[in-house]
Amino acid sequence: MNEEIRSLEPKALWNNFADLNAVPRPSKKEERVIAFMKDFGKNLGLETIEDEVGNVIIRKPATKGMEDRKMVVLQSHLDMVHQKNNDTNFDFDKQGIEMYVDGDWVRAKGTTLGADNGIGVATIMAILESDSIEHPALEALFTIDEETGMTGAKGLQGGLLKGDILLNLDTEEDDEIGVGCAGGVDVTAIGCYSENEVPEDSVNYTIKVTGLNGGHSGMDIIKGLGNANKLMNRVLFATKDFMRIAKLEGGSLRNAIPRESVAQVSVISEEKFHSELEKIKKDILAEFKSLEPNLSITAEKSEKEFGKVMSEEGQTEFLNVINAAHNGVYRMSPDIEDLVETSNNIAKVSVSNGNIKIECLTRSSVESSKTDLANALISVFELGGYKAGLDGDYPGWAPNMDSPILKVLDSLYQKMNGEKANVAACHAGLECGILGQNYPEMDMISFGPTIKGAHSPDERASISSTQKYWEFVLEILKNIPRK
Repeated sequence: MNEEIRSLEPKALWNNFADLNAVPRPSKKEERVIAFMKDFGKNLGLETIEDEVGNVIIRKPATKGMEDRKMVVLQSHLDMVHQKNNDTNFDFDKQGIEMYVDGDWVRAKGTTLGADNGIGVATIMAILESDSIEHPALEALFTIDEETGMTGAKGLQGGLLKGDILLNLDTEEDDEIGVGCAGGVDVTAIGCYSENEVPEDSVNYTIKVTGLNGGHSGMDIIKGLGNANKLMNRVLFATKDFMRIAKLEGGSLRNAIPRESVAQVSVISEEKFHSELEKIKKDILAEFKSLEPNLSITAEKSEKEFGKVMSEEGQTEFLNVINAAHNGVYRMSPDIEDLVETSNNIAKVSVSNGNIKIECLTRSSVESSKTDLANALISVFELGGYKAGLDGDYPGWAPNMDSPILKVLDSLYQKMNGEKANVAACHAGLECGILGQNYPEMDMISFGPTIKGAHSPDERASISSTQKYWEFVLEILKNIPRK
């Protein structure tokens, strides 16, 4: 199946992408892909370093005639988001991604594709192994754990890199040049509740919210897509007087909009439960008819023994907390048109055995606004009696419209495509903001090919856009300014 991918142009890029996607590379489990990348660099006879946190750096001298140009850092992250459809049988820890061509798109069979940021990694690999591409002296920086904390970028020590310019290959629209990004912070709430025996004469049901698009909790948050945790809460809130929650699991990753949620409940009054369920289901489906055409809300009887259920008081507190916690866009940027400034994703909710855990990712390009929303969430959680805290804080990347490398890319894009590029900041976490803390003098820019549906099983990479992007990369390397 992946042989079809290897025949695509540019072959050097797609062949390296196929090789990379054969290596399992979940965030925080990058041992195999780190070893893979070190072997790649050493087999080319290039200086190859693994730093103390697991980032891999490969250095390549300038090609003849390019020795007087500024040194360039080519940067992408090794890890990928692991998401799969509920009916897909796949072990991300053991299996390579199964890819196929669908018209102009490369897709994966029921899982995330890993184009975020595997296309960037494969691009750098293709340049490193080439003996014909013109380029200045290069440092290839492959970071780890970008998707779940950016610990690779955070752990990179100042002084290790020698480059003057950093090209981050991690944006997802081929007509966009990135000059800024949002920072983020994890907000987590932990609670507990009293458990009661299952009410007498109750009937066990499994409620499922499925079929949502999901997507990137930064780039896609502006679309107003359904969040499975919030929608499940609406269903449970509407039926709260006629059931008790035994267990709930919704969402999987902080940086992915949750696509599915499953609740096990003991229904006290079936007739009233179904009456209220149908009302709220009708409302939700009508609200999301155009945005979420595949949304499904079901409730089926279960023969399974659920064990104990939440007390009425604990259930009320829990449902009120999720109702009150903000999800989605919090504030749009007053300075950049159509840019989300601040948002929150209620990413994962777990209820079982007397314990509750709620995991959020709050993003903002303005530190004070990020703090404001995080504090608002903590206030809601603490009012509900939960213990709440912050972790994994990372800064945004402030735009520099006077950047010399921006002028190079802006001019080249217009010359090659007959139109100006969209120079923009994005509402996602890029490593540039973190790297800039230890390398404040480094001139940074971000760009990439068109990738849709990142962080979801609908992730796909445009073949024609990847060709366009590849040619852009080669021209950029030829036009790096002199020292």
